Amino acid sequence: MGDGQAGWNGLRWQGACGDASIQTRLADGRAVCIRTVDPRDEGRLREGIARMSPRSRYLRFFSGAASPPDWVIERLLDADGVLHLAWGAIDLSLPEQPAMGVVHAMRPSEGDAVAEFSVGVLDAYHGLGVGRLLAATLLLDARGEAVEAFSAHVLAENHAARGFIRRLGAEHVGQAGPEAEYRLPVGPALERLRGECDPPGLADVFAYFDGAGSEASRP
Repeated sequence: MGDGQAGWNGLRWQGACGDASIQTRLADGRAVCIRTVDPRDEGRLREGIARMSPRSRYLRFFSGAASPPDWVIERLLDADGVLHLAWGAIDLSLPEQPAMGVVHAMRPSEGDAVAEFSVGVLDAYHGLGVGRLLAATLLLDARGEAVEAFSAHVLAENHAARGFIRRLGAEHVGQAGPEAEYRLPVGPALERLRGECDPPGLADVFAYFDGAGSEASRP
């Protein structure tokens, strides 16, 4: 799982925001677009990882290497919308439209009800609720794909990530050396988030998946 303090992409997601996206705002008025990630984002993904601090890379990938192996990059980009769900947030308030963060859920097969969860938010966007917006988006998408729970593996020293997932309702279920394992039930997590108004953009995320917007704009 990501550390909640660093993301994958310091530049713009490929194609910026088209119709298949969630348009909302943060509490500070900043316009945000949330959309699915695809393989065309490879260059920006690699550059974003390279710009992360060694500490952030270590907490996210359990390694301080300048870049993960190619197979890790390929896996992060290989989102098919069924076995691998991936959403990115884009800052529309800046001309370069930089990425703010990304969230993933991966499972071995379509019949599996548990998916591996990870999230990362760039340092410049800490404390603005981006992680919660991305988490809500992924939870709603996963529910539609019959995912019942997320599993997250976090380094025990990663207090920010552990606090983030616990606030979503996750429970600590195991420990393997330095890695703590958490389980986050999708339904209860969504009930918790639906009743909250921080960040205010959560309402737009739920409206999108509830069908309040045009179905033609769904990815």
